[in-house]
Amino acid sequence: MSATLHLAKALIACRSETPHDANCQRIIGQRLAALGFELAPLVSGPDHFRVTNLWAKRPSTQAGQAPIAAKLIVFAGHTDVVPSGPSEQWSSDPFTPTERVGKLYGRGAADMKTSLAAFVVATEEFIAAQPDTPLSIGILLTSDEEGPALDGTVKVVELLRERGEKLDYCIVGEPTSVQQTGDMIKNGRRGTLSGKLTVKGVQGHIAYPQLASNPIHLLAPVLAELVGMSWDQGNAFFPPTSWQVSNIHGGSGASNVIPGTVVLDFNFRFCTESTPEALQSRLSAVLDQHGLSYDLSWVLGGEPFLTAPGTLVDAVTSAIAAETGLTPELSTSGGTSDGRFIASICPQVVELGPPNASIHKIDEHIALADIEPLKNIYRRVLENLQTLGRT
Repeated sequence: MSATLHLAKALIACRSETPHDANCQRIIGQRLAALGFELAPLVSGPDHFRVTNLWAKRPSTQAGQAPIAAKLIVFAGHTDVVPSGPSEQWSSDPFTPTERVGKLYGRGAADMKTSLAAFVVATEEFIAAQPDTPLSIGILLTSDEEGPALDGTVKVVELLRERGEKLDYCIVGEPTSVQQTGDMIKNGRRGTLSGKLTVKGVQGHIAYPQLASNPIHLLAPVLAELVGMSWDQGNAFFPPTSWQVSNIHGGSGASNVIPGTVVLDFNFRFCTESTPEALQSRLSAVLDQHGLSYDLSWVLGGEPFLTAPGTLVDAVTSAIAAETGLTPELSTSGGTSDGRFIASICPQVVELGPPNASIHKIDEHIALADIEPLKNIYRRVLENLQTLGRT
């Protein structure tokens, strides 16, 4: 059994459903400490939702001398997993890592405990070969990525910002691949902006509409206009910003009552061509033009980020090509990730991990044939950045 597979199995066996870490970070931390990493655990969140975070850093040294100024490459990931769902629907226990027909099964196998194992073993191999590397290496872990993400990576980033810690490159181990490890990397993500709109009318008897004002009727032309709007045209890296309704509710349940309000939940997935402020302003202008009486609240879930082709993208692309022969597709598709927090203190962030077809599903798995190539790609990235270690 390879070292990567052995560690992946140990992590999958930890029942780390959000926000629990279930000793994953302790297992990883022990191995990092043996490599000279300085460990800084951070526990955050209320008592009913305690989140475990870990920042680990191996300062750059040269021939046993004091730490030197160096480029810092960070591997980031999460130890928490989504709930397994009904265990009886799994072909094997979700927290008993099981090999079957060339695949490793278990909750977190693809999202993202195999990536974590690959991070660690790749770092071990790299340091064994380059003990005096001028490259500084960090690892950032959280148990609050699959949850509300209020006390996880964002808290570590706040701490690093306060300390003045400078991150140069970051690889997030999210499962980004489609058919084979390395066929797609994410070099950015769209932002997410949610809103709750309450349109006010006048409740009344449905037989006397002249004595009421139906907010659903008032909303209908506004909704049609918003659905048809073009918010931007996107760019070479992002599709156009989209606006989607997620929920709509009006009425008391009685068939003879005109409701007094209707509530609409919606979300923007927006690219770097739009700002939250501009989207909010344009939507509010439509509401005002239609003369609605309304309340509107907003939640900014994350800004978009983009890493254009350059040092990190080139290092990752070259590593993938050398290991697999593939030329990865650069993509900004999909939902949000913790990369949105890290990008605020790190100019170059990409995401790279195994195929994602089974994530969050019953019988989540990863092909055994994808495990060692993933570890080797991570190690090759470190090797590619090696000559850039000293500033």
